[in-house]
Amino acid sequence: MRQLLLVLASMLTFSSLNTPTVTIAGTTPDLREMRLVQKLNCNNPQTQIAIDECIKLSYQNTDNKLNQVYQQLLPTLDSSSKQKLIASQVAWIKFRDTSCEFEMSRYEGGSLAPTIYFGCRENSSKLRTQQLQDYLQNHILGNVRYCL
Repeated sequence: MRQLLLVLASMLTFSSLNTPTVTIAGTTPDLREMRLVQKLNCNNPQTQIAIDECIKLSYQNTDNKLNQVYQQLLPTLDSSSKQKLIASQVAWIKFRDTSCEFEMSRYEGGSLAPTIYFGCRENSSKLRTQQLQDYLQNHILGNVRYCL
């Protein structure tokens, strides 16, 4: 990372002097790494790379929320139900990822592929989060009613 920043800084310096840039073998920066220099604006992404990064960040936020709800639900379950939830979550993750790979396959090799893939994962994760939230709410309410 440090080497990349040094290369970028030298490129900026060389370009401001209007001289040709020198690249060191094996250190040519990936264009995706250039986002480090620019601030990512997900309210109005202007390039496919920015769109991809924004949808990936959005998916990661959704996945974090899913994991939070899952972690809230686990301790409310008895041992048998806990094992079933764990097994179902593992199966669901495999289904989600395989399903999204299938959805993306239509765009394989194209610039839209990452957007389709992470959009699919985000949408699927939102649905699963809602399912787990509903289960958590019903499970807790059911236990309260049972105790009354």
